Amino acid sequence: METWAMILALVAVIVSIYYYVFKDLSYFKKIGIPYLEPWPIVGNMGPAILRLKSLINIIKDIYNLNPEAKYVGFFDMGKPVFFIRDPELIKMIAVKSFDNFPDHRGFVDEVQEPLFGKNLFSLKGNRWRETRTMLSPAFTLRKLKGMFKLMNECGADFTDYLSKMPKDKKTIEMKDVFARYTNDVIATCAFGISINSMKDRNNDFYVLGRKATNFEGIQFLKFFLIRSFPNIVKFFNVKLISGNIDNFFTNVVKEVIDTRDQNKIVRSDMIQLMMEARDKRVEMGQELPLIDIVAQAFIFFFGGFDTVSTAMCFTCHEIGINLDIQKRLQQEIDEVIEKTNGNLTYDIINTMQYLDAVIQESLRRYPIVVFLDRVCIEDFELPPSLPGKKPLLIKKGTNVWFPVSALHLDLKYFEDPYKFDPERFIKNGKEINNSGVYLPFGLGPRMCIGNRFALLEIKVLIFNLLARCSLKPSIKTQNPIRLSKSGINLSAEKGFWMDLEERSDVHPALKNIVCNNNSDTIKLCSH
Repeated sequence: METWAMILALVAVIVSIYYYVFKDLSYFKKIGIPYLEPWPIVGNMGPAILRLKSLINIIKDIYNLNPEAKYVGFFDMGKPVFFIRDPELIKMIAVKSFDNFPDHRGFVDEVQEPLFGKNLFSLKGNRWRETRTMLSPAFTLRKLKGMFKLMNECGADFTDYLSKMPKDKKTIEMKDVFARYTNDVIATCAFGISINSMKDRNNDFYVLGRKATNFEGIQFLKFFLIRSFPNIVKFFNVKLISGNIDNFFTNVVKEVIDTRDQNKIVRSDMIQLMMEARDKRVEMGQELPLIDIVAQAFIFFFGGFDTVSTAMCFTCHEIGINLDIQKRLQQEIDEVIEKTNGNLTYDIINTMQYLDAVIQESLRRYPIVVFLDRVCIEDFELPPSLPGKKPLLIKKGTNVWFPVSALHLDLKYFEDPYKFDPERFIKNGKEINNSGVYLPFGLGPRMCIGNRFALLEIKVLIFNLLARCSLKPSIKTQNPIRLSKSGINLSAEKGFWMDLEERSDVHPALKNIVCNNNSDTIKLCSH
């Protein structure tokens, strides 16, 4: 039934918006802005939709259209978008003039798809500010330190399992394996649920989480249709998230909240904060509906499950094919284990300079989110795009994009940008982070709220993995890696394959960081 709805929606889109699409195709030509010639109906996104090019290569083509321009034009389907190339202008829009550009472009109806429409990423205006204020305490230094022990236990248990696998099973597809780790970490740290996805391989949390974050095939087409023609797909009731996923996450969050209310359990996590916000609102005669809590928990899971595991894959791919980098990283890890007798802490792991540099360089070379977007909510004057041109007044409702991936790979800002070189962050890390051209987690007030959590999650995984194992290229390893042309975010064309080899020189102090089950987590029930 859903397939027929998709077909009918697609036909309706093509027929009903023909004039609407064509009326704007000369927009940039009229205002004298360099632009990439669009295709009919699909604009400049046609090659991505037809899988002729990856989104990162489309962005690179637009970015290189005119190296002298501060911004150029392109068409996201039929919608004109200003593509900001200049780092200073990006900082002005994202930081100094944030009040003019506070929102992301919405792409779902919050009534039809509340898990997406009501979460922090999608919320706008005062609702976004209120929710951001409510959630920010979940990611303070104190809370991260509290989560670190749980996270490290997951990492130690996870890598202990990997290191003890039979030799014939040690050629692994890292995306599947690391998604299981991120699944367990988020379930533990955000939901208070104990899961071991390596042993319980088909647990609902993992299976449905994988389904919810899969944006390939029909989901890829759904995303573009919902994002570009929301009223039409709403009429045909086409959704990104299926009912069983929606029901599962709603039931899980309700069960966690009910368990804590009944047993007076208090934990330092996101759901606890929202429960406290709920109680404060009740005292004020207001309410925080369950679906609002579910939506925030879901987007935290959504971001952590897929994007963080993909970042781990690219990082470990480079570690595996660059043995000199791997050896230096293992040396730093062994020195920390020796120094702490295996009692790793939040403060210690964040002093590991080379580990941090390797991860930062991976996020530069392979930015998982290849662009950022903002929407203008008040008319705003942009400086001239080219020398000799006039400033340009853009109207309320105009979309702008920041080309993260293109900036990260621009020779103007990074010497030999396609080389994986952690040394650039050892030598110039502070300058790079403040440059306005390094944007793995965004910029300004809408910067990713969970960026420190994500970095910690990656560090813990790599620390524990390389403490016990070495990574070796397998016969399936692509080198150089080829990027997938399907999906929205960056990924590998044929997966991330690597051989695991247990280290013969594992430090004896590792026995001190073997995972123990935490007593205040609850077991996941079937739904």
